Amino acid sequence: MGAPEPSSIEFAVGGTIARADVPRLCDALRLLLEPRKIEVVICDVGALVRPDAVAVDLLARLQLTACRLGAAMRLRDASAELCELIGFMGLCGPLTTRRR
Repeated sequence: MGAPEPSSIEFAVGGTIARADVPRLCDALRLLLEPRKIEVVICDVGALVRPDAVAVDLLARLQLTACRLGAAMRLRDASAELCELIGFMGLCGPLTTRRR
């Protein structure tokens, strides 16, 4: 008998992210995580349009929100452009990505 699969949820981030969206999206993730014991948040970023510094800031803040509530966060379907930007900003360790 192996180790149990970690409990996980999916959280999608798409479109163009404005700085004003950051608190609302962090609150939405917090509300999803607080009532349950979730170990991994799979953040689907495949629908992000033109990733920029604001989008990376959002992802870093989402990761902090998840971490504070005991969950790890993994990015799914990150574009090459987003992966390069995350690397340029020095966040490759904290923001684990799986490319398209």
